[in-house]
Amino acid sequence: MWVFFAFGSAFFAGVTSILAKCGIRKTDSTVATAVRTVVVLAFSWIMVFVVGSQGGIGRIEGRTLLFLILSGLATGASWLCYFKALQIGEVNQVVPVDKSSTILTILLALIFLHEPVTVTKAAGIVLIGCGTYLMIEKKEKAEEKSDHARSAGRGWLLYALGSAVFASLTSILGKVGISGVESNLGTAIRTCVVLVMSWVMVLVTGKRKEVGRIPRGEMRFICLSGIATGASWLCYYRALQTGPASVVVPIDKLSILVTIAFSYFVFKERLSRKAGAGLICIVAGTLVMLL
Repeated sequence: MWVFFAFGSAFFAGVTSILAKCGIRKTDSTVATAVRTVVVLAFSWIMVFVVGSQGGIGRIEGRTLLFLILSGLATGASWLCYFKALQIGEVNQVVPVDKSSTILTILLALIFLHEPVTVTKAAGIVLIGCGTYLMIEKKEKAEEKSDHARSAGRGWLLYALGSAVFASLTSILGKVGISGVESNLGTAIRTCVVLVMSWVMVLVTGKRKEVGRIPRGEMRFICLSGIATGASWLCYYRALQTGPASVVVPIDKLSILVTIAFSYFVFKERLSRKAGAGLICIVAGTLVMLL
């Protein structure tokens, strides 16, 4: 059953990127992150009461709560980096770098969770690494032809790398944090931390007034991306609770296929042959890890 939830997480995560990109054309990414976190929080707590796990709050141990909070902080940092990268870069630029967090997650799972790295997983790491490089390489060359890319420089890459690092930490911390709590409740608690962190960032950066200036159309997309994120999270942490992190994470990263497909139809972003080969490597590496 955890495999089903892992694939559900991948689908909703892929849709999230497209909806979020549509919602930050004019809206600041930090402000959008804070707003959509409100939607995710509402969605996650509704699920807590639907499954009746709210009674478990008083039984959460201190260690579990600590790791849930740390996981929430890592998630908040990853979101802020990811949506900033999406705002200044193209979807097909950002997503491959973000999905490379699979490599770091597997290494961290080996060190902290003692999940073994087999020959097939090692081969998968190499394929994902090569595929990511090919897709980034294609976009770096495309900068010569794109005014938008020239103005953005390599800023998107730094934010995308930050998103990948914090996403990998989120997976490991989340795996430990939900070991002693029902997955829906754990997700809701983590979201509370993300909410506080994202709104603190809005206040610290002096962008509070921009919340009221969000275009109505973009607000709809931001809210929809929040709903998609909530669905992805619920599936993801349900899968993590009963499945190995080193397998759940690679399945979740197959969301790149959903994102690339939608980016073609929505934003008319095309892949060159080289980037297409990179995408094949990433998908092949992910599938190899499931053997």
